[in-house]
Amino acid sequence: MNFRRTLASLLFACLASLPAIHAQAAKPAVQELASGSALLVDLKTNEVLYSSNPDMVVPIASVTKLMTAMVVLDAKLPLDQALPVTIRDAREMQGVFSRVRIGSEISRREMLLLTLMSSETRAAASLAHHYPGGYSAFIQAMNAKARALGMTRTHYVEPTGLSERNVSSANDLVKLIRASRQYALIQQFSTTDEKTVAFRKPNYTLGFRNTNALVRKNNWDIQLSKTGFTNAAGHCLVMSTTMKQRPVAFVVLDAFGKYTHMADANRLKKWLETGTVTPVPAAALAYKQQKQAQRQQLAGQPADAAQALLDAR
Repeated sequence: MNFRRTLASLLFACLASLPAIHAQAAKPAVQELASGSALLVDLKTNEVLYSSNPDMVVPIASVTKLMTAMVVLDAKLPLDQALPVTIRDAREMQGVFSRVRIGSEISRREMLLLTLMSSETRAAASLAHHYPGGYSAFIQAMNAKARALGMTRTHYVEPTGLSERNVSSANDLVKLIRASRQYALIQQFSTTDEKTVAFRKPNYTLGFRNTNALVRKNNWDIQLSKTGFTNAAGHCLVMSTTMKQRPVAFVVLDAFGKYTHMADANRLKKWLETGTVTPVPAAALAYKQQKQAQRQQLAGQPADAAQALLDAR
């Protein structure tokens, strides 16, 4: 009799624990990323599919150039007009290497292409110089556009992204992606694989490639893209793409390593579509933790340049 009671008690205990075990097993593992800030949003439903520090204000490097392109296109300037390459008022450009020669000419259309496809900084700076009212008026237009889009954590001081005072957040950059999708040329140029461009005065040609290698991958359907890198910003990537048959806005900021931002994109895509978690290299995680510790030390102090700049606005 005691044996039967013991057996019944064990059976009851096992059955009672099944729901808890099932609930634990049913909970999907969350993919960790190497990037300091990340956001993935369904553009159709507005559902947040992944989020990590989405409101953190950080330098955004050449992701800046999406705003540069929008301001140029909003001005409705003649795209086939030949423009000389100039960096006269862009102090961040002084001493920065580029294959593009100062004073040589290409069309405004080609400058836009190089700005978006290959992140050519001299092209971006030249677009700002050849804006009605000049370089300073262009920067004002960039910030006015950001305010109009509700990008409350964003500020620009120049058009290339070289300055670490060009700052934003992942949430704001989703707004930038949504706005950029309304411009067919931005979609086309930012996803162009490669292009050879002929310059004049003097005559020479240069080949350029897209800075986002994912546009060349068959398993990616990318409608809009922009990369960025400076030492302060780390590696950045924003895209309008498709994951699990869903149109999404993808943002990663401050990633360690030359290809880490693209690796994070692959990790997130695989996780969303298959549920598989891909490990992040230890060096990338160490960099992420180090940067987070630095931000915590600087939080609330004037040395936090990004937040101090926003507070001063």
